[in-house]
Amino acid sequence: MNTDDRQKKMSSNCHCCYLLSAFRLSKDSDFAGKVAGVLVESRTEVSDGLKGFSPDGKFPQAEFAPYNSKNFEWNPTGSGIMWMAYNFPVFLLSETSTSILQEVVMKNEKTKKFNTENVAEFDVVMQTTKSGTHDSDSCLKEETCLPLGGYSVWSALPPINILSSQKSKPVILAITSMDSASFFRDKSLGADSPISGLITLLAAVDALSHLDGLDELNKQLVFVVLTGESWGYLGSRRFLLEADEHSDSVRDLNLAMTETVMEIGSVGKGLSNGIKTFYSHTTGATWAMNETWHALLRAQDSLKTESIKISMASKSNPGVPPSSLMTFLRKKSHISGVVLEDFDTSFTNKFYHSHLDDLSNVNSSAIVAAASLVARTLYLLASDQNASAINAINVNASLVKELLGCLLNCDPGLSCELVKHYISPSETCPSHYVGVVLGEPSALPYPAYVSDVSRFVWNFLADKTSISSRNTSSACPKDCKGVGELCIREEADGKGVCIISTTRYVPAYSTRLKYESGSWTVLPYNSSDDMSAVDPVWTESNWDTISLRVYKVQNAAYDGLILLLGIVVTVLTYLLILITSTFIRKALKRD
Repeated sequence: MNTDDRQKKMSSNCHCCYLLSAFRLSKDSDFAGKVAGVLVESRTEVSDGLKGFSPDGKFPQAEFAPYNSKNFEWNPTGSGIMWMAYNFPVFLLSETSTSILQEVVMKNEKTKKFNTENVAEFDVVMQTTKSGTHDSDSCLKEETCLPLGGYSVWSALPPINILSSQKSKPVILAITSMDSASFFRDKSLGADSPISGLITLLAAVDALSHLDGLDELNKQLVFVVLTGESWGYLGSRRFLLEADEHSDSVRDLNLAMTETVMEIGSVGKGLSNGIKTFYSHTTGATWAMNETWHALLRAQDSLKTESIKISMASKSNPGVPPSSLMTFLRKKSHISGVVLEDFDTSFTNKFYHSHLDDLSNVNSSAIVAAASLVARTLYLLASDQNASAINAINVNASLVKELLGCLLNCDPGLSCELVKHYISPSETCPSHYVGVVLGEPSALPYPAYVSDVSRFVWNFLADKTSISSRNTSSACPKDCKGVGELCIREEADGKGVCIISTTRYVPAYSTRLKYESGSWTVLPYNSSDDMSAVDPVWTESNWDTISLRVYKVQNAAYDGLILLLGIVVTVLTYLLILITSTFIRKALKRD
């Protein structure tokens, strides 16, 4: 740790030390005033040595819960430091940068008696530092920030036949989330929470897509992958609002026909002593809920050789854990719903919403087991417990492993063959931070305004839930205009394939925001939406690429010594000039 006149104090700490520092900084204003920035080391062995590190609260987003027990500790390791305000930048160093900084610190220690030292300089420019833009309302007016959000995706299996004269079927809604959060914006992997649930749903859809006779199901299967759930459940809240307004993004979907909501939460750690264990967190004692529990048990029994165990969550829990189902319950309190998790009374994920919730924090066999359980349960629910084809539903374990590598690792990352089969990714290393809404929200967004993961999920679900189109034109999407037709894989090969699928993008942003005439406006609280009263309307500052550089400077003491020597030399020179000029004048007079 080093200090000079231009640089205030900076620290390079381990994660545990930083946790203590964060609390001190929040309570000690004098100390906080001396901090110019914080450097957090990155080490591969950190997660192995930590009992837990979660910067989120002990009850994440408790203000949105549909029950009063706001002090319940779903997340015991939660510290809440990611919601504290800091007046300085915090950098998570890469492993390479950590090594470089450690060398710099060691050099400083060895050269304390010498006249140079290494310092760090932060280059972080946020336009919301502009005077008067202290909150989302003001910065949106000044156009120095953008609202958090992106695009959720929903898809129906089989495609909804809008030309059919038959009345709408009851809907079985299977939902999950694809965004995470952490203290560090670009390190929001969320391997167990929520990406294990996302991979589970994608693998389950793939398994169901290989069945014949899906048109004969008694109920309509609908899959929803939400984004923005880590930031006030903005994805699910916007999804329900779009449905209420009958917008194009939910065209053909009748949510009033929803019979059951099944959410796949954190399932990547559901492995204990060789047994894949999952818990059903339910709401409502309705007939539909009993049917869901019965289907889960039948699915478990059909997978006896897989050592899978499903249990009902403890009745001592105040309600469902933090999940998108909370949004549905706040909208319709008597709805039948279940959240499938790898925990009972508290998170098994000790790194919830931490950058340490990475690939090493999940187990692929647990995800395969969860996908098998989900796929067979959904089939039983949609077929009114007809188990005739249940043993034909088999999850592709290789697909699960491939998705793990694509969505949770930089190698191969989003450059994996599966992702590149559908889209042309803009990044290689995945990050599941929600991002910001670019341009005008639309049911048919400009592809560059949609994140890589959302575009991949849209293409994947559209493909897996599709039926072949009679349109064999190579001019996709130009001639892909038939009823229910979509163009997929256009990014990958520049041509695309025409299919029939009911798959849509749904804009995801705060329900308290309105986009009009090229700008955003914060709306007042909606008395009919009690969740809007606790909606903070999250925004992100406009900023350039952030950077950090380390360079060598001479220390202040040495600078002072040089200044003193310069003054001495100047005075001596002046005196010498005076003496010399006096001597010369005397010599000239003698002559």
